[in-house]
Amino acid sequence: MRRLNPKYIRIAGITFLCLFIIGLIAGIIAFSKREKLLRSAISKATAKAKRDYNLDVKIGSAHFSGLSTVSFSGITVVPENRDSLVSISNFEVSVKLWPLLFGNMKLASVKLDNGVLNLSNVKGVKNFDFLFKKKKDTTDTHSGGDISVVANNLINQVLYKIPDELDIKNFTIKFHDDSINVKLLTQYALIKNSNLSSAIIVNNGESTLHFTGKMRPSDKYIDVKFYADNKKVELPFIQKKFGMKLSFDTISTELKKVERSDGETRIYGYWAVKNLLINHPKIASNDIIIPSGSIDANIFIGENYVSIDSSSAIHIKDVTANPYIKYTLKPVKVYEVKLHTDFIDAQKIFSSFPIGTFDALEGIQVAGKLSYNLNFYLDTSKPDDVQFDSSLKQDNFHIVKYGRTDLNKLNGPFVYTPYEKGKPMPSRMIGPSNPDYTPIGKISPYLQHAVMTAEDPTFFKHNGFVEEALRKSIAIDFKEKKFKRGGSTISMQLVKNAFLSRQKTMVRKVEETLIVWMIENTHIISKTRMLEVYFNIIEWAKNVYGVGEASRYYFGKSPSELNLGESIYMASIVPKPKTGLYAFEPDGSLKGYLANYFNSLGSMMAMNGYTQRDSSNYGFYDVRLRSALRQKVATVDTAALDKMNQDDEDNDAVPVVPQPEKKPNFFQRLFGKKDTTNKKEVIDTAGKSKKELRQERREQRRKEKEAKKKLQENGLF
Repeated sequence: MRRLNPKYIRIAGITFLCLFIIGLIAGIIAFSKREKLLRSAISKATAKAKRDYNLDVKIGSAHFSGLSTVSFSGITVVPENRDSLVSISNFEVSVKLWPLLFGNMKLASVKLDNGVLNLSNVKGVKNFDFLFKKKKDTTDTHSGGDISVVANNLINQVLYKIPDELDIKNFTIKFHDDSINVKLLTQYALIKNSNLSSAIIVNNGESTLHFTGKMRPSDKYIDVKFYADNKKVELPFIQKKFGMKLSFDTISTELKKVERSDGETRIYGYWAVKNLLINHPKIASNDIIIPSGSIDANIFIGENYVSIDSSSAIHIKDVTANPYIKYTLKPVKVYEVKLHTDFIDAQKIFSSFPIGTFDALEGIQVAGKLSYNLNFYLDTSKPDDVQFDSSLKQDNFHIVKYGRTDLNKLNGPFVYTPYEKGKPMPSRMIGPSNPDYTPIGKISPYLQHAVMTAEDPTFFKHNGFVEEALRKSIAIDFKEKKFKRGGSTISMQLVKNAFLSRQKTMVRKVEETLIVWMIENTHIISKTRMLEVYFNIIEWAKNVYGVGEASRYYFGKSPSELNLGESIYMASIVPKPKTGLYAFEPDGSLKGYLANYFNSLGSMMAMNGYTQRDSSNYGFYDVRLRSALRQKVATVDTAALDKMNQDDEDNDAVPVVPQPEKKPNFFQRLFGKKDTTNKKEVIDTAGKSKKELRQERREQRRKEKEAKKKLQENGLF
């Protein structure tokens, strides 16, 4: 091996020595000038705060107390014409020198004594609104729009701001607005030898909160628990602000590691909660308690997406599920959700339901195994192509013992108590002892087929759900930027009415879905019996329940005597039963705008062989309200009618309704041919005032608009 020339070694040594001497001289000069440099930096910072944010920043004294340590005292920050924001008696901070040489400021230690952070929002005037001013993003200078780079830089920036050593004493955070006052006194917060400990007094002694655990920000590792002394952690601020009651025993969070490779920033973490309590009227009508829940979340961030990888796992008591969630930001927004479980003992699943969720299933005993899979994909540029697949597979699943609710009760006579706005109405016996009870064989076939065609055309073919209808509903909801329920089958409507409350909550909807699945897949009730019970319990008018009551109420007939026109009318009012009378004229005939409905629904019944094709609107002109009710019929203004529509507590039905006039009807769109059975209906103007005509035309337009939406939700448009 060739030896280096001693001459070159001497040159390198001299060069290194010169550089060292120059650096040492520069360091000495900088050290000697550092107080001046500090004052200059403070002057520039306070001037910038005043210029850019209207903040009056004052510092009583500032000086170096070590090689890289700066001590401050008498710090105040007051926004112009606002309440004082910050007041700190003593503040000391030091940085690590080695990262500083490479342009990164990493905090080594922070010490703070006697400070106050005061946040106020009184009558809309905030003393912290400067925080929402847009600032140039300094974390992404070379990313070219790559959010994985932005994420990596941001994580480093945050971790660099967590000191290796922390000593905070008597630091108070206050927040008050027109209705809320919160005070948090940090008696102490310490990080020493990577151990975190703290004590925070809430509202002068209401509770004492603690953050404890391990903090090694330089290693990108954090393991922290948050809890209160001898009680739950409660967050009254959230309840007052958002109407949600939220509390828990302990929350744990762990940042295991952060790495960057193959164009991705990967964050591996763990979050867990003990005895989480949630109460919100949109979620459930009572407290929901999750005794234990956790997630191993592996978050992958790429150039244009953020995802929770399928290697992640959600744990709720004895159940584990693997989620996959991905949000792609560009070139178009794309949402992907997948959820998978292996086959799990069914009883473990039911025992793992959060307390307070499914009242009807409380105490149920089951056997066998279950596995769930969900697949959702939405490209926002193609909402009509949304993918939605949800399946609950079983392996010898069966019910051993019913819980609070006997799902088998519908197979025999039972007492049904309808509810109106949460209040019980008079109970009815659903069985032969009730003179209004009508067996399926004594219900007009016209009515059976009219209701099934309007509400659930594939009732006898599906297993409780029509995924295509749900998929269409999702697409419509997205395009209209509005949540509108749709896609409910007769099975779902029956379960909702027979077993559950009428409250519109997320939990009730999930419980409804689960009960429908059990009834349909374990064949607890036959399809024919389900249809019979459905006809005998649903509402048809105010305090009119069951087809026996309804047919006599409207027409003075038994259900077996209903003709085609009366049956189509009865089908039309299922979604909005309280508005049934307002479809009639004072002479007992139907208002003209319903003719299109009769033609549309009648044509679909004829296409399926349930009636003959008819050129006179399928019995529209044969419908006559019974004489005793005609005196109740009066012209109702649109506002009153809309209010009655809104008062219907729950409307998951998806009726088939008429198409707007002067536009191709369903059959013309489907087959591309002229439908000669569809005749344009003209509103009869004889003997009506201008106001009455305006109201009738407005109601007709409303019905037509609703028609298109409902057809779309049912997958028929």
